[in-house]
Amino acid sequence: MRTYAYLTLDVFTAAPLTGNQLAVLLDARGLSDAEMLAITREFNYSESTFVLPAESPDTTARVRIFTPGGEVPFAGHPTLGTAIAIARTRGLEHGHLVLGETVGPVPVDVHGVTTHGGSGRFSVAQLPEERDAPGVAEMAEVLSLDSADLLDGDYAPRSVSCGLPWLLVPLVSVDAVSRVRIDHAAWRRHCAGRWASEPFVFAMTAPGSTTDVQARAFCPGLSVPEDPATGSANAALAGFLAARTPRTDGTLTWTVAQGVEMQRPSRLVIEADKRNDVIVAARVGGDAVVVAEGTLRVP
Repeated sequence: MRTYAYLTLDVFTAAPLTGNQLAVLLDARGLSDAEMLAITREFNYSESTFVLPAESPDTTARVRIFTPGGEVPFAGHPTLGTAIAIARTRGLEHGHLVLGETVGPVPVDVHGVTTHGGSGRFSVAQLPEERDAPGVAEMAEVLSLDSADLLDGDYAPRSVSCGLPWLLVPLVSVDAVSRVRIDHAAWRRHCAGRWASEPFVFAMTAPGSTTDVQARAFCPGLSVPEDPATGSANAALAGFLAARTPRTDGTLTWTVAQGVEMQRPSRLVIEADKRNDVIVAARVGGDAVVVAEGTLRVP
């Protein structure tokens, strides 16, 4: 029987039992792909990560990310949570880490790391890429909404990726966000098999709110009904919003609430840098808190 040390963290929150759950195997050497997938399904979180020795001298560690549906090349809350877990294990209160993920090297700055958790911010390895998406009528059907609940024109649904493609759907209000229910038959007709198939819905909040955006992520193609905090989708959102903001230079910042409807409230800070009206960087930051640690037994 082999044993593997693990941590679980709640990510994009500073309060235990909120945010997005993550399991991190701190030294996954000796595990096969099938075993990593089986362990991910055992934890049954939206993602689990497996830390391996660095494959190149410019990275801190190799990190593989699995959902219950299989391996993904990049994901946001696993990146942030794993970086904080690695820093905690190595006794780093502050530092710059580079995680070697399938999408490429992902830089992460961490700070305030203790045995209880910490904060951090990652930069995307791939700048936002936009492609076509199903139209307003089709997406309204998928989301069980009226077409009037969706924005159109420059804010019509778009497929956007910073390493993991998402189907971004701007809605007219936070109320519309709360009313979304995925019609799986409509999703299979309109979304399944596309470059971006997983819907990420959002709306700008009212003036005076403590956040700028409220969002939800649905992942029927990844065996995750709803995700409470989604860094990869929020990185894509930073690019989407920045591309539609008249400002041509500087850093644009938004604070996003997610997971509210799931009773797993999460808070993410997203940024995009523009230079001469071109997006040159995107980042996602937040907190993570350690919830549990232990030993996993694998036959």
